[in-house]
Amino acid sequence: MTDTTRRALLVTGAATAFTLKAVSFAQAESGDSGDGDSGGVLRRTVSGTLPVGAPDFVYLPVELPRGVRELHVAYSYERPAVPAGTQGNALDIGLFDERGTALGGRGFRGWSGGARTEFFVRADAATPGYVAGPLRAGTWYVALGPYTVAPQGLAYTVTITLRLGPSAPVVRPAYPPERARGRGRDWYRGDCHLHTVYSDGRRTPAEVAALARAAGLDFLAGTEHNTHAGHGAWAEHAGDDLLILLGEEVTTRNGHVLALGTDPGTFVDWRYRARENRFGHFARAIRRAGGLVVPAHPQATCIGCAWKFGFGDADAVEVWNGPYTPDDEVALAGWDAALARGRWTPAMGNSDAHRDPDRVGTPQTVVLAEELSRAAVLDGLRAGRSYVAESSAVAVDFTVADARGRAAGLGERLAVRPDEPVTARLRVTGAPAGAVLRLVTDQGVLHTAQGTDATEWTTTAARAAYVRAEVRHPATAPPLPGALVALTNPVFLGEPAGLRPGTR
Repeated sequence: MTDTTRRALLVTGAATAFTLKAVSFAQAESGDSGDGDSGGVLRRTVSGTLPVGAPDFVYLPVELPRGVRELHVAYSYERPAVPAGTQGNALDIGLFDERGTALGGRGFRGWSGGARTEFFVRADAATPGYVAGPLRAGTWYVALGPYTVAPQGLAYTVTITLRLGPSAPVVRPAYPPERARGRGRDWYRGDCHLHTVYSDGRRTPAEVAALARAAGLDFLAGTEHNTHAGHGAWAEHAGDDLLILLGEEVTTRNGHVLALGTDPGTFVDWRYRARENRFGHFARAIRRAGGLVVPAHPQATCIGCAWKFGFGDADAVEVWNGPYTPDDEVALAGWDAALARGRWTPAMGNSDAHRDPDRVGTPQTVVLAEELSRAAVLDGLRAGRSYVAESSAVAVDFTVADARGRAAGLGERLAVRPDEPVTARLRVTGAPAGAVLRLVTDQGVLHTAQGTDATEWTTTAARAAYVRAEVRHPATAPPLPGALVALTNPVFLGEPAGLRPGTR
C-alpha cells in the first residue's frame, strides 16, 4: 500500500469506507503473487497496511471471471506487542457479491468478524456465516473491518483462490415452522440471544437446541453477529416442544441490537455509527420483517458494545445478559429511571451463550402468550407481559388488585382513582434460601421481605405510578443488593392519562 493510499484512508474518516485496488484474475497484478491456472485453480495474494484512524470498512474488489465453482478467501494480520492500556490489532472479514456494497443493499454474502481465518462460498454450500448461492461473474468485494488498530498499523495479507468448473445446483434453505404445539394460553420460557458456529459461537444449532430443551425452554432465537446465514440451519431442530425464532445480532461500532423474530432470510445491515443517524431506518426495516428491536447488553464495557443509539426505536431492552454482573445492575438502573420519566420499554433477559461454560437459559424471559407461536410470543414480549428468571426452576406470580377484586398483571394497567388503595401480591417458587423480595415504584424500593416465598404491600396510584418486583440473592456486600433471581415488568396504576405502557 502506497503512502498516498495511507493518507486517503486517514482522510476518509472512521465511519466511512475505502475501496482498494481491484484484484484481477485476467493477468497477474504488480505486487500480487499467483500460480495461474493450474488444474482449474486461480490464486492471488495481496498485502497492505491499515493505519491508525483507518475507516471502519475497507473493501478489496475481486474481479470474478465466468466459470467459477468456488471462491475461497484466507487472511492473516500482524499482532505486534503494544504498551499496557493500548489497543492491539483486530481485523474482521466478510464478503459482498457483484451486487455491490451499498448500505442495506442485496450484495451481502457473509460475515465472520474475527472468528475465522478463511471461508469459502459455492452455489450449494458455504462456510457457516456465509450465504451459499451463484458465483456470478463481476466485481465481488472482500470486506475488511479494522476493529482496533495498533500504533504500528495493521499489516494484513489476503489470499483469494478460485476453483473453476461447473457449479452444483443451488440448495434452497428450509426454515423452522412459526408455530409449535404448545399449551394454548400459558407462560412460555425462552432465550432470545444465542450464538452458534454460524458466527463466533462454538456450538452447533443441534447442540444449542439440546441445551435449550435441557434448560426447560419452550422457545429460542438464533441471533448471529451480522449475518442471517444460519437461518436455514434450524428447521430440523424445532419441534412441538421447541419453537425456534430467527434473527440477527446487529453488531455496530456503537452498540449491539437484536433483530428478534424476523422473517426467514432477513439481513439487517450494521455498517453505521450513531452520529450518522441511520439506525431508525434499520429499526423500521426490522419491524417490517415482523421482528422486534431489542438493544442488547446496553451497558457492556467491551469496545463497541455499549448502546449509543438511544431507546426511542426500541421495542424491548435486554437489561440482563448472561450471569448477573455490575453491567446489568447499571442497565437495570437506567431502565428503571426511564420508567420513572414516563418512558417504558419492556425488559428482557437472555444468556448470550457462545460456548462452554456459557449456560443456555441463564437467564431466560418468561412470557404470557396466547400460543407457542412466533406471532404470539413476540406480541407478549412487545406488550411486556413477561418477567426474567435466572433458570426454569424460578417462577413468579405478580399482580396488583383493588378492593373490588379487579386485578392487573405484568405490562397491564389497573385504572383506579389516585387515593384508592391497591394491593400488590408477589409469590415466588424456586428462589434460593434467604432470597430478598423487593417491590419497586417510581420512588424506589418501598417494600422488602426476606426468607419467604410471598409478600404483599398496599399503596395508591398517587404514591406509585407503577409497581414492579425483584427477587434477589442475599446481599454479599451490603449495602449493595444481591444479584437478581428474577425481575418483572411493571404493573401500571392510575388512569391512562398517566404513564402508559408502550410510551416511547
